[in-house]
Amino acid sequence: MPSTRQSHKKVNYYIYRFGQFLALTLPLRLVYFLAAFLAQGYYFFAFGDRRSVKANLRVIFPKITNRQLRKISRMVFRNFAKYLVDFFRFEKLNRQYIDKNIKLENLRYFDEALAKGKGVVVLTAHLGNWELGGVVIAQLGYPFWVVALPHKNKKVNEFFDAQRNSKGVKVIAMGKAVRSCITAIRNNQMVALVGDRDFTEKGVIVDFFGRPTHFPQGPAALSLMTGASIVPGFMLRNPDDSFTLRIEKPLEFTPTGDKAKDLADLIKVYKVIIEDYIRKYPEQWYVFRRFWVG
Repeated sequence: MPSTRQSHKKVNYYIYRFGQFLALTLPLRLVYFLAAFLAQGYYFFAFGDRRSVKANLRVIFPKITNRQLRKISRMVFRNFAKYLVDFFRFEKLNRQYIDKNIKLENLRYFDEALAKGKGVVVLTAHLGNWELGGVVIAQLGYPFWVVALPHKNKKVNEFFDAQRNSKGVKVIAMGKAVRSCITAIRNNQMVALVGDRDFTEKGVIVDFFGRPTHFPQGPAALSLMTGASIVPGFMLRNPDDSFTLRIEKPLEFTPTGDKAKDLADLIKVYKVIIEDYIRKYPEQWYVFRRFWVG
């Protein structure tokens, strides 16, 4: 007989497929409403996730009132539910949708970086809708790869990868990423990595919002190994549920040759950018576990 854990994973898969069915069948506004309603219920019953989100936000905004903290926390859950709706609806995403619903800012920075012929490391965070951002970039014709943490359940992982692949995003599994990333970069392609949460427990400790935490080495290490420019980019949800894809200038950094120092210093350069975006859009930062060490 299957274990309880295996049965739970199968249930998760069927929940995702049912969510996709609703997202593709019902009008978008209705699906958003249902998702936000369910997220509100989950917020009240998911004690651990709610406590973690509040604790993380309290580090970022130590002086806000408890009422403000609760308001932002609820918005985190609602916006994440909408993020899933958007992910489930990739089948409906085309150039017409992009032109109507997504404001594109500073795509020229991608073009300028690719013109150097050394590839591009696209830096983002668990903010806004990074999955949608990758799909939009691929749909615009850029050679785009993402490094993704595989789901433990094979069916769930295949579902998520199929959603990405169907729109031109090529997936590199975390844990097997280094060689594939280097190959893509040397072919003057773009590789996207999230730079705000370390899943390996081997990250670099940095001061983030005044507290120590682990940052993943991937974006900085890949740039230093290949000479590729790091270009930050974020897909942000607007109040009317349209989006803005905002691309920042390629980072300016001159290595010293001291590998450990260069790695730490480069991470410090872009962690400031991530801090700035999270501070501006805290209700769109989706981290449901305690983030800081100690």
